[in-house]
Amino acid sequence: MSEIPNADPEGIDSVRMTWNNWPRTKVEASKCVIPLAASISPIRSNPEIPTLPYLPLRCKTCTSIMNCFSRVDFTAKIWICPFCFQRNHFPPHYSMISETNLPAELYSQYTTIEYTIGDKNHNPVGEFDVKSAFVFVLDTCMIEEEFEYVKSEVKRAVGLLPENAMVGFVTFGTQVQVHELGFSDMSKVYVFRGTKEISKDQIMEQLGIGGAGRRNVPGGAVGVGGYQQQRGMPMQNSGVSRFLLPASDCEFTLNSLLDELQTDQWPVAPGNRPSRCTGVALSVAAGLLGACLPGTGARIVALVGGPCTEGPGAQTMFPNIKIHRSDAISGSLALYLASLHLFAVLLAISGARLEQEKHMVKMLFFRMKNLLVSVSSFLGDYEDADHFEVLQIISKDLSDPVRSHKDLDKDAAPYFKKAVKFYDSLAKQLVSQGHVLDLFASALDQVGVAEMKVAVERTGGLVVLSESFGHSVFKDSFKRVFDSGEKSLGLCFNGTLEINCSKDIKIQGIIGPCTSLEKKGPSVADTVIGEGNTTAWKMCGLDKSSCFTVFFDISSSEKSNAPGSANPQLYLQFLTSYQNPEGMTLLRVTTVTRRWVDSAVNSEELVQGFDQETAAVVMARFTSLKMESEEGFDATRWLDRNLIRFCSKFGEYRKDDPSSFTLNSFFSFFPQFMFNLRRSQFVQVFNNSPDETAYFRMLLNRENITNAAVMIQPSLISYSFNSLPQPALLDVASIGADRILLLDSYFSVVIFHGMTIAQWRNLGYQNQPEHQEQHTSNAYVFAQLLQAPKDDAQAIIHERFPVPRLVVCDQHGSQARFLLAKLNPSATYNNANEMAAGSDIIFTDDVSLQVFFEHLQRLAVQS
Repeated sequence: MSEIPNADPEGIDSVRMTWNNWPRTKVEASKCVIPLAASISPIRSNPEIPTLPYLPLRCKTCTSIMNCFSRVDFTAKIWICPFCFQRNHFPPHYSMISETNLPAELYSQYTTIEYTIGDKNHNPVGEFDVKSAFVFVLDTCMIEEEFEYVKSEVKRAVGLLPENAMVGFVTFGTQVQVHELGFSDMSKVYVFRGTKEISKDQIMEQLGIGGAGRRNVPGGAVGVGGYQQQRGMPMQNSGVSRFLLPASDCEFTLNSLLDELQTDQWPVAPGNRPSRCTGVALSVAAGLLGACLPGTGARIVALVGGPCTEGPGAQTMFPNIKIHRSDAISGSLALYLASLHLFAVLLAISGARLEQEKHMVKMLFFRMKNLLVSVSSFLGDYEDADHFEVLQIISKDLSDPVRSHKDLDKDAAPYFKKAVKFYDSLAKQLVSQGHVLDLFASALDQVGVAEMKVAVERTGGLVVLSESFGHSVFKDSFKRVFDSGEKSLGLCFNGTLEINCSKDIKIQGIIGPCTSLEKKGPSVADTVIGEGNTTAWKMCGLDKSSCFTVFFDISSSEKSNAPGSANPQLYLQFLTSYQNPEGMTLLRVTTVTRRWVDSAVNSEELVQGFDQETAAVVMARFTSLKMESEEGFDATRWLDRNLIRFCSKFGEYRKDDPSSFTLNSFFSFFPQFMFNLRRSQFVQVFNNSPDETAYFRMLLNRENITNAAVMIQPSLISYSFNSLPQPALLDVASIGADRILLLDSYFSVVIFHGMTIAQWRNLGYQNQPEHQEQHTSNAYVFAQLLQAPKDDAQAIIHERFPVPRLVVCDQHGSQARFLLAKLNPSATYNNANEMAAGSDIIFTDDVSLQVFFEHLQRLAVQS
């Protein structure tokens, strides 16, 4: 099969913008409908980017870095900053600079350049040269088969780690166990209760690390954790040598531990969910890393097999009443209240769910409340009804489903907000420590990805959601995390992103896997989108595919409204500092320029700078953010209104004449992107769980524009006897009995066989000699026709993370729905007589792309 050429649209800078020519005024920018935004992949690898072994020169006024757009006075040895026009003197070691002897950062082709700004990272409190650390947090509440799968993958992952990578191990079920890998004589475990939140100081004290673990021992200095040290010996963090060891030193110990490790042994009542304290386990892992390796690149690798049902972070279902008692209550009344409370607790524990029993509990507490109110003159503390606090816990009864989108919309899952608040505080702790939370969730039930999203996303963590730990989606994705060489994800640590912009440009915020550092400045906009109110962001974890969408605004100052007085060029500079896998600290500087245009006078230049793919992805990310943050937000209506405004602004037509409507070729694909976005899993959440929706949106926000565009509008390739593989329309009309279709929707790859192809395959024609040789140069024989989409599908799977699900199906088969759900329903049960022979129909009432366009044209041309 000949490869379809694919030019790199991001180039050396890895920056794509919705508008590559910017309107000069705030008013004109608002009329563009699509926001001014840039998408950047800050550490995407490119062989053309030079690495310089010295520090960059910074402007003394705005701290931007000298770049190829800086003007240089070679005689006076001065460079002029393009952002603030400050004149800066060159340092002495630049004394030989001239027009024929330029440093690399002034070459016009090097708009992106990298500086080595630090030596290899060294842990100052321990005896190891720590470059990275991985703490595996393993769920033990699984069936035996799943548990064996995940243990096998953890063993393989540890074997793939660099020898000097530090490794820690935490398991959890009803309780949390921290394994002391440095104690190799026997299995030594520290156990934490799973029912309550534990502070970092409590974790350090129980583990005997940090200042909380020091004890006075006669005759010598006391080491961390109570270990006695000889006088004159340096104080070292014993937590590193006890709980975190190099992979080469602890691989045998950890493998032996995994061999002996069993599933959680706490009894589970029939028909109930097991007690799983995911939140406490992650808190303990974060506290362990914070005490041992603060500021050092580290990842918590959480492997979760079910929903959290114990302690902080649980998903809610069934109400539990908790009463705050006052010391003023008399003994007899206190005994009465305690008895009623105990009855309610016993009833909840017994798993009773009968309506009569529920009613009885409510009546008892209602009478109890009336009793307290009646004696309010004696007990003044109980005059306020707020003393009765209704808390929410997870229902362990399997008959009670985990929260759905409907529950969240109706605020019928109040504990959801409490769980999100817990993970938000965990995210802040991890960000302050510079550590990452990765989540690998595999279960048929929901596990709480929606609640954990804030912690994963703000730390720049990876997320993989699959049905089983034995599924290739998990196994291959998990292996990719620890692979080295060309297959490596390029995992980096402790990143920061700073943005400098020209005068009159304001930064509204970023959508992506990062956290605001609250660094104020003149470039901060009043309106906030995503992580805003800053010009600097923290990225605890990032990789070569990490992508961030930056939203900009234009100042409404009078000076910016004078096109003639403004500089014809605008400048944006992205400064990304990060620690690479080898432990080196690098600074990547990307400086880009675009033109200001007066769109009120001539919109042609503005139109020519429109990037349709980037605009579609930015709108998808913005819509997803609004759906999560704005109550009652109608995404479909909002997208429709903006698309109508957009077409009315840039379309060519006669008023009230839909047939005259035409759209410039620079905009021709954008309505189609919006049509597919309206139908996508990002907007239509009806058929997905909150966990799945959170998973889809996290990947949408972190992938580059090309991959994100495939999520919105999948690609379709057609294979037939008469031609080479070629792109096909994303339409049900593309289905043919003698064709094979390959659908790439990013999350899944579908190989769809037409009816005739499937019948021939089932009859074994591909095994007959006359179908195994190629007779003509331009046509595939049957065996090759069957193999070609398989090879292309594997090529897609091997280069993608997370690994997509592979679906092989036939026309009219049950799994054909994976293809049909993505196709334009041009043929439905309403017009089945119009479909071509061998094609198919879709049973839906959704409008087709053609009907959508007709309505769009009619509304866009209205006066």
